[in-house]
Amino acid sequence: MSTIVQKYGGSSVADIEKLKKIARIIASVKQQGHDVVTVVSAMGKTTNQLIEMAKSLSPNPERRELDMLLSTGERITMALLCIALNDLGIRAISLTGSQAGIITNDRYNDASVIEVRPFRVQDELAKGQVVVIGGFQGVSYKRDITTLGRGGSDTSAVALAAALNAERCEIYSDVDGVYTADPNLIKDAKHLTEISYEQIQEMAEAGAKVLNAQAVQFAKKAKIAIYARSTFDSVRETIVREMAPTGKLEIIGVVQENEIAKITFIKKDIRNHLKDFFTLLDEKNIAVKELHYNQNHSFESENILFVISKKNIHNWNEVKKELQTNYKKDILIDETLGAVSIIGEGFSRDNKTIIETLDLLNLNKIKFFGLTTTSFRLSLLVKTDKLTDVVELLHNYWIK
Repeated sequence: MSTIVQKYGGSSVADIEKLKKIARIIASVKQQGHDVVTVVSAMGKTTNQLIEMAKSLSPNPERRELDMLLSTGERITMALLCIALNDLGIRAISLTGSQAGIITNDRYNDASVIEVRPFRVQDELAKGQVVVIGGFQGVSYKRDITTLGRGGSDTSAVALAAALNAERCEIYSDVDGVYTADPNLIKDAKHLTEISYEQIQEMAEAGAKVLNAQAVQFAKKAKIAIYARSTFDSVRETIVREMAPTGKLEIIGVVQENEIAKITFIKKDIRNHLKDFFTLLDEKNIAVKELHYNQNHSFESENILFVISKKNIHNWNEVKKELQTNYKKDILIDETLGAVSIIGEGFSRDNKTIIETLDLLNLNKIKFFGLTTTSFRLSLLVKTDKLTDVVELLHNYWIK
């Protein structure tokens, strides 16, 4: 009997009527003869509401207690869904992330899954039950409850699919798959029927909300296809799978991220301070992206420049204040920028994409404040008030 892992996002489980609809979908899959594991997010905006409650008590909630609080959102959903399934005659049991064997590091608010021990899940499947698991959460090797950051339910689902050797992993949301840009911003965004692991991972890292980057990494390693679907529209889907390189330049999307900060650390003897600097960042659960180190030949000035994503840093104002207190004039923090990324393949084969993109920005009198490339991505930093304009400009130019 094949195993199918499904994940339903917050918009899909936002109210009781939607939970009833999902219960009917799951019942149909179970009645087709599949073992079913369902991973659920918190209902609607529950997670945001819990964060607001915590911050009404303290501007900087202790991270461990915040994880304990946030993990309750998914528990509500999983219990209600099991009640709905049992009412339909489908035997179902709810499990927390820790009960399901999702083991993480001890990085509160943005933990990484390091291992999945699905013994309890397998036992319940063997009894013929549908297993409903609270996503976005696990347990650290210190036995503390942890959460996986925004989009963490995707990671829960794909990590479980890999551990269970599932036939496939289906990710349900309010969007019917992956588009060439955010369809809520770009009316001409095109639907993609399939996309490679590498391309969707670059999209996720660059700010696209369709899938979690760590989830894609699990899928890639286990070679599990991800089916991105809409809970409310079954006409289309996007399949994320292994795809052979085309050997040519190909651009498939433009994505944006506005919750970022550009940090520049300037110091004459910077190399002697880097360990302490990055240790502080690590203690604050801050992951660094797009790191650049610069020096001149006389070593009179050295600096590092990097970008961080603020979306999982719930105590950002406290972190920023501590950095500014510790390093004073040696650190510059710019929160006026957003990132726009062109996603595709073959960017490292020549400079065509860079040259034409820079010409386009210059023609439209748009300044940029940072540029990085990989084989699958070209990213620019621009002022946040220009972010949507740049996405639309690049999408109209590159997406044919």
